[in-house]
Amino acid sequence: MSLNRETINRAKRLRDLINNYRYHYHVLDESIMSEAAADALKHELSELEAKYPELITPDSPTQRVAGQALNKFTKVTHKKRMISLNDVFSDAEVYEWWERIFKVGTNQNFGFDFQKADFWVDAKMDGLAMSLQYENGVLVRAVTRGDGLVGEDVTQNIKTIESVPLKLREDAVFGAGYTEVRGEVIINKQEFAKINEKSETKYANPRNLAAGTIRQLDPKIVASRKLEFHAYDLLRDRLADVPTNALAYEKLRELGFAVNRDAHLEKNLDGVLKFAHDFETTRNDLPFNTDGLVIKLNRRDWFEDLGIVGKAPRGAVAFKYPAEEAVSVVQDIVISLGRTGAATPVAILNPVLVAGSTVRHASLHNADEIARLDVRIGDTVIIYKAGDIIPQVQRVLTELRPRKTAPFDFEKALKEQYPDLSFERTGEDVVYRALSLNSELILERSVEYYASKTGLDIEGLGESNVKLLIKHGLVKTIADLYLLQKSDLVNLERFGELSAANLLSAIENSKHPPLSRFITALGIRHVGSQTATLIAERFQDFAKFAESSEEELLEIDGIGKIVAESIVAWFADEDNDRLWRRLFELGVQPVHVDTSNRKLAGASFVVTGTLETMGRDAAENRIRELGGAFRKAVTKNTTYLVAGSNTGKSKLEKAARLGTKVITEQEFLEILSGA
Repeated sequence: MSLNRETINRAKRLRDLINNYRYHYHVLDESIMSEAAADALKHELSELEAKYPELITPDSPTQRVAGQALNKFTKVTHKKRMISLNDVFSDAEVYEWWERIFKVGTNQNFGFDFQKADFWVDAKMDGLAMSLQYENGVLVRAVTRGDGLVGEDVTQNIKTIESVPLKLREDAVFGAGYTEVRGEVIINKQEFAKINEKSETKYANPRNLAAGTIRQLDPKIVASRKLEFHAYDLLRDRLADVPTNALAYEKLRELGFAVNRDAHLEKNLDGVLKFAHDFETTRNDLPFNTDGLVIKLNRRDWFEDLGIVGKAPRGAVAFKYPAEEAVSVVQDIVISLGRTGAATPVAILNPVLVAGSTVRHASLHNADEIARLDVRIGDTVIIYKAGDIIPQVQRVLTELRPRKTAPFDFEKALKEQYPDLSFERTGEDVVYRALSLNSELILERSVEYYASKTGLDIEGLGESNVKLLIKHGLVKTIADLYLLQKSDLVNLERFGELSAANLLSAIENSKHPPLSRFITALGIRHVGSQTATLIAERFQDFAKFAESSEEELLEIDGIGKIVAESIVAWFADEDNDRLWRRLFELGVQPVHVDTSNRKLAGASFVVTGTLETMGRDAAENRIRELGGAFRKAVTKNTTYLVAGSNTGKSKLEKAARLGTKVITEQEFLEILSGA
C-alpha cells in the first residue's frame, strides 16, 4: 500500500499533538487530555510508523525507547567545560564572595557597574548533571558531565525520559544551529521510595539511583524508572542570544523544558539571603532532594568575563544549608590506612539517615580527637554532615554510655589491625604514619596490583609503564586508567601508535571483570583471591558488599575479625569510597559469576613447586573459573595436591598423612582440559 499525503499529514498531526501533551504535562504541570487518551494516540502513531517506516522522524515520540542494549558508552569532549561550584555556608561567606567579585571587576576595569548587579537564584538539585545537544532544534546527543572536560554519550537512555524534548518547540533563533541545554537528571522522592520498596537492592539516595540508571547499557531498564530532567542552563555560540539567566529560564520553558519553579531573580544580596533562609524550611516540601541554592550573576557577560578559578567560576556559588544532625551508636572504631600512609580512625555506626543519605561511618580524624571527644565503642553520639564532607562526630552523649566501657587505645589498635607495619608520630604532627610508605609508592603498588594477573590482568600495565604514567601525571588514582586517551600515550617514551592502542584496548576490556577478581584487584588489606571469592559468593553484588557491616562479614566462614575490620576500614576511607564509585561511573561493572554448577565445583586444589606450563596465578584463575577452590595449605578438605618441579617435602608429607591425592602437572592439565 503506497503512502499518501493524508497519512503523512495524520502522522505529523499525531506527533505534534503528543509532543504538545508532553509539554503541557511536564513543563506547565497541566494536562490537556487523559493519560489513556495520550497512550491511544501513541499507539496509533506507532502502528502507522510500523506500516510506513519512512514516516519515522528523530523527534517522534515512538523513538524514546531504543531497542538494542549498548556494549559500552563512547566518550565525548564537551564543547564548553561543565564546571562545578564553590560552596558557602553562611551569610558572611556570601558577602565575602560578592566582595571578591566586586574587587576583581573593579581592578580589571570591565566597565560594568557592579553596584547594579542582580542575581539569579535556583534550588541546587541532588541529581546527575547532563548536557543535551541540539542541531537545528533536534536532539542529537546527550553527554554526562564526566570530569567536566570529557563525558560519555548516553543519548539512548536520555531519550527514554519524557521530560526531555526530542525536538525543541518552534523558535526562529534556537531552532537553528547549535543549542546546548544543561540540567540535572533526577528521581523524585516518591518514585525513589517506590523503587526501593520493590527492589532487593536498597539504594542509598535518589542521586545514586539516578546516576546508576543513566549508566545502564540497556535503555529498557532506564525507561522502566521514571527519571526527570530539570534544565538550568542554555548555551549558544553567540552570547547575545542568551544575555541573562532570567531570559535563559524563560526560553527554556518556551523550548519545552521543565525548570524549577523556585528559580527567580533577586535585585540584591539581601533579597537573596532572605529567600535562602525561607527556602531552608520550604525545600523539604519539594518533590526532589536539595541541599542548598545556586546563586549566580544574572548578566552572563559579567559571568563569562569574571572567568574560572580552579574548577569553579567566580560568578556563582552554591549556598549550602547547615549540617543536619542525627544520633547513632558506635559499633566499632577501625583505623583506615590512607593513600599517604596516614592512619585515620573511623567510627562504625548503626546506619542512620543524615542529609538525605544513609551514614554508616564517621571520621574521628586522629588520636587526639578521639581523646578530646572521649569516644568509646558502645557510645551514643551525635553526628553531623556539612555539605559533601564525610560525617563527623559532634559529641558523645555520656549520659547513655554503657557500663564498663574503656577509653580507646589508639596504639594498641594499630598493632592489632596492622601487625606487620610500624607507625610513628613525629614532632607536632597529630597523625600516625606508616614507616617506609609514601603516597607515590602506595599509588604505584595499587595500580600495579589492580592490573596484575592476580587483579584484572591488564596486559601492558607492568611496573615500568605504571611508573611512567604516574611520573607524567596521567594517573593519580586507579580510576584515571579509564580516562587515558591515545594522545596521552603516543608521545611518551616506550609507546608508539600500536602499543598505545593495545594498552587502551586492554584497559577497555577490563571493564566487566568477575566480581571476585575486581574485589581482589582493589587491594583491600588482608583480602586475597580466596577471601574475595568467599565475599563474592556471599554478596553477589559489589554495592551490597560495600554496605556490609562487620557482623555480616564475620558470618562468612573463613573471615575473622582482623579481615572484617580491614574491609570496613577500607570502605570507611573517603578516598576509597570515591574511588570505587568513580570506577563505576567510568563504566567498570563487575559481574558475579556463579560457578557452583561447573565441573570442578566442590574440588579443592593446592599447588606445590614450579609449574612448567603456566604460572601459579594462571593456575589459580583457571581453577576458580571452573568452580574449584584454590588453597595455599593442604588440609583434610584438599582434593588434589598438584606437584610441580622443585617440590618441597612438607606438603607432600602432609598430603600422605591426610590421604590427599597427589597429581603431576600433566594430570592436572588433563583435569582442566577434561573439565
